[in-house]
Amino acid sequence: MKKFGLIGFPLSHSFSKKYFLEKFQKENIQNCEYELYPIESISELPALIDRIGSELVGLNVTIPYKNAVIPYLDELSIEAESIHAVNTILFKSGKKYGFNTDIPGFEDCLLSFIPEKCKHALIFGNGGAARAVKYVLEKNKIDFTVVSRTAYEHQISYSDITSTTLKGSKLIINTTPLGMYPKVDTFPEIDYSFISKDHYLFDLVYNPAKTLFLQKGEKQSAHIMNGLPMLIGQAEASWKIWNT
Repeated sequence: MKKFGLIGFPLSHSFSKKYFLEKFQKENIQNCEYELYPIESISELPALIDRIGSELVGLNVTIPYKNAVIPYLDELSIEAESIHAVNTILFKSGKKYGFNTDIPGFEDCLLSFIPEKCKHALIFGNGGAARAVKYVLEKNKIDFTVVSRTAYEHQISYSDITSTTLKGSKLIINTTPLGMYPKVDTFPEIDYSFISKDHYLFDLVYNPAKTLFLQKGEKQSAHIMNGLPMLIGQAEASWKIWNT
């Protein structure tokens, strides 16, 4: 039996197990299982690996461990090392290899979503998911400004966002958990009256399918996309890594 799973905490919001179990059934993939492994501290990972045993082939990694998991790995892919964030682990020949499939998952979705005229983006949040977003934007020569709760070097706060900022950034990407189930009443606090039909709002949150961030953008006739297509893309990229 090949074993796969997801580590993070909490995992009540995750769709990964349902997705992979349906994939196994639909594609008639035999002798595979995918489980959720909520761990309250990344220090629990070695014991978890020992408990699962030698049948463990791969793990996905979600918040808050995409960065914290790195010291527990033997080697990193170029992308994972570049952004210092891992969301996929391959167990092979006694070694643990770290990858980041958020990068191809996000890039494929983004390029199918936005027109070439989008040359500046606002990124809400500065965590592990934001690192993948920044990597893709830099690769595609799209300038960006990072927005977080507190202003630091190379990032501004939400209170620093002006009408000029919003009008000049046609692509807005939410990488924070704001709006994610069960806290569906939260959203990035900006002045949505400056959002227009020329804006493209991308929310990495996928549950609910339409967060308040996306709803508010849609009311202003903006183009919107949630995180489900990206999640499917990164899941399939993980599966490819585990089976090559």
